[in-house]
Amino acid sequence: MAWKSQGGGPWGGGGGGAGGPWSGGNSPQPPDIEELLKRSQDKVKSFLPGGGSGKRLLLFLIAVMGFWSLSGIYRVEPGQQGVELLFGKYVKRTAPGLHIWFPSPIGDVIKPDVERTNTLNIGFRGTGDVTRGTGRDVPLESLMLTSDQNIIDIDFGIQWRIKNAAEFLFNIRDPELTIKLAAESSMREVIGQTPLEAALTVKRQSVQQEAKELLQKILDEYKTGVAIAEIQLLKVDPPQEVIDAFNDVQRAKQDQERSVNEATAYANDIVPRAKGEAQKMIQAATAYKEKVVKEAQGEAERFLSVYNSYVAAKDVTTRRLFLERMQDVFSKSEKVIIDRGSGAGGGGVVPYLPLPELKKRSGGQ
Repeated sequence: MAWKSQGGGPWGGGGGGAGGPWSGGNSPQPPDIEELLKRSQDKVKSFLPGGGSGKRLLLFLIAVMGFWSLSGIYRVEPGQQGVELLFGKYVKRTAPGLHIWFPSPIGDVIKPDVERTNTLNIGFRGTGDVTRGTGRDVPLESLMLTSDQNIIDIDFGIQWRIKNAAEFLFNIRDPELTIKLAAESSMREVIGQTPLEAALTVKRQSVQQEAKELLQKILDEYKTGVAIAEIQLLKVDPPQEVIDAFNDVQRAKQDQERSVNEATAYANDIVPRAKGEAQKMIQAATAYKEKVVKEAQGEAERFLSVYNSYVAAKDVTTRRLFLERMQDVFSKSEKVIIDRGSGAGGGGVVPYLPLPELKKRSGGQ
């Protein structure tokens, strides 16, 4: 056997000795744990002042622990929000001011700025004025379809802030990309329900407000901890390829509206005057009708009153009518009355004083 040739089994050690890996001879000895601990303590004491007595070692350890504990005091500046972590796990948020938390590496504090307004541009890139063409257009983001099946080119900016630091830090991986995609989706939905003409003119403010509300709703559902301050439409135009044709159409519409307005103004001027003239003629005819009817009624009543008097006293009525007629005739003609005197032969002619003639002469002078 191979073991026999070595003498005494697999652990060696000769024929009569106690075999094993820790036996004497040339075999390796086991490490002395107490000796290792003693050497470690000596090395630590060599670094301490005064040789490192037990009391001083304790004071040194207390000082180190004190300084380590003080590192857990932190300050949250105004406009920031503190987020406390314990072994990397979120625990709570803190307001501006001084706070105490577990020092590193047990605890950690993140202090994002929650009052800073961040800006995100969609539809163009660069810091230039997109309305003047100094920004680089991104058609993939800016071209959208309206409710009347027209294409519109919209560039807009988003202003946002952090409202919940914990949600902002741990619920979304890339905040700006999430906001950008959600904003594109919101704007496309609002524009998809708006006609082209309205989006270019009267509904710009409405589009901004509706897109802002929809974007905030989406971000709240995702629990992103982001508050949208404002969405501002920077450029709202037809696509660049058809903008000349669109402008021609708009000018034609403006000419049409101007012609319609002029015709409406002329109609508003002439129609009321014609209605006034017609009303005037109607009122004059009505007045003439009432006048004629009243006069006829008066004549009829007068005739009936005379007839009733005639029936009651024919002689008296006849004489009265004769006298009234003679009065009417003589009142309209010049008269000279001569008294023939009393008696059969009559008297001489009474001297006549032409009073009517004198009256005429005095009136003419």
